[in-house]
Amino acid sequence: MRSLVSDLLQLRLDEQHEGKLHKKLYNAIRLSILDGSLPTQSRLPPSRDLAAQLNLSRNTVLTVYEQLLAEGYVVSRTGSGTFVAGTVPDSLLSAPLTASEKLSASLPSQLSARGQHLLSHSNASARQWGAFLPGVPDINAFPHALLRKIQSRVSRKPQAIQLSYSNAGGSSALQQALVEYLRVTRSVRCSAEQILITEGIHQAIDLVSRMLCNPGDLAWIEEPAYWGIRNVLAVNGVNLQAIEVDRSGMNPPEPGDAPPKLIFVTPSHQYPLGCVMSLERRQRLLALARQTGSWIIEDDYDSEFRFSGQPIPALQGLVDDAPVIYTGTFSKTLYPGLRLGYLVLPRPLMQALKTAHAELYRGGRLLDQEALAQFIREGHYTAHIRRMRLLYARRRARLAQLITDYLGKEALSEFNDNAGLHLVLSLPASCDDVALAQTANARGILVRPLSRYYSNDTPARGLLMGFAAMEEEEMEPVFAGLAELIREAPGSKNAAR
Repeated sequence: MRSLVSDLLQLRLDEQHEGKLHKKLYNAIRLSILDGSLPTQSRLPPSRDLAAQLNLSRNTVLTVYEQLLAEGYVVSRTGSGTFVAGTVPDSLLSAPLTASEKLSASLPSQLSARGQHLLSHSNASARQWGAFLPGVPDINAFPHALLRKIQSRVSRKPQAIQLSYSNAGGSSALQQALVEYLRVTRSVRCSAEQILITEGIHQAIDLVSRMLCNPGDLAWIEEPAYWGIRNVLAVNGVNLQAIEVDRSGMNPPEPGDAPPKLIFVTPSHQYPLGCVMSLERRQRLLALARQTGSWIIEDDYDSEFRFSGQPIPALQGLVDDAPVIYTGTFSKTLYPGLRLGYLVLPRPLMQALKTAHAELYRGGRLLDQEALAQFIREGHYTAHIRRMRLLYARRRARLAQLITDYLGKEALSEFNDNAGLHLVLSLPASCDDVALAQTANARGILVRPLSRYYSNDTPARGLLMGFAAMEEEEMEPVFAGLAELIREAPGSKNAAR
């Protein structure tokens, strides 16, 4: 059986991109000893076992063990194995720092407090593609050849304005294409001049928080919420108040003496839990925003993928001149590397935010935007979404079936709505979902711990599991391995069937 030490060392090996294998393994073990991940007196796996588990030759492992033994990091006990030494070698205490170690040691004093906060709360995965990674579409199913043909056509005789900076909020062709698409599919009310093209949701939130909030201003976010929003707001000096989500979405409290400047919600498909905000809550939120002068930021990140019932209209279109800044992205419908999103701005804000966007980010990529506009106008975009909706519905059903077959119906979170690109696998409150996710990730099962999306000290426990990028027939062998890890995890109930 694979050991936790092997999982730890595999993670450390994956973090090193250069060097020979024996040097990388030496660094992985040495650093794990120095930072306490491998405590004193802990036993290292036998060389033959470690070699098999890390897919290395046994000679490589033996060479590393011998070097560590010679330097005093480990001790060998005849008949018992290799153990971490009880004391750190004296030579280490006076050893000169390498260039990278000097940089790491000096960083805390060089970074701002906000920069240090951002790094300490970083949650971006080192790997962005693989089994059960949530939030990614099937990029292999996208009609790349078709888009390339359109891009080639657009780039044959580009206009000068398409090769320069953009100070109008993006391509006018894409803005107009989005007006028509959003009106039909999301009931969004806007004109082309209200649309600002951004490089994804993070840039959009950064712009909005910089322009509408002073340091120390308050923003409401959902509890739980996407960690990326928390980080962007925190680095811009915005104070956060997490408002609990139930099956009807965010339950806004009375604003009190300090109303929020911004209110961030995912009403059509709450992230990460998956519930839908009720009409009563939507109306109450709109009334509260008008009363307090707050702006609602509606993140409509994957509303295209609803697998039953009617599409849920956007909050932005419920009333005329709603105090809502609507955000959308092509990362889920097309592919994340495209780095294109958009804001639908209320008229009082549109010119100021477009000017600020040009000043801060110097928008461009107008040829890409023109090609995407043609892709939408010619009907390819909606056709692709229809195909993906059918494909993802099958994959979602397969993953839901595996969860209930292996772990019981109670393991499928009650919040999961029939939409989106991921499911939430519920775990007992006593289970450490962060440690479980780390172990799974080390074995190539890319899940994310639900507790990391909470701000409070008593988060729900679970795993976010994406299904969009996996063929149905490939799911069960990988899920069976995850189910085994769940059964073995401390605090988990043995729910296997």
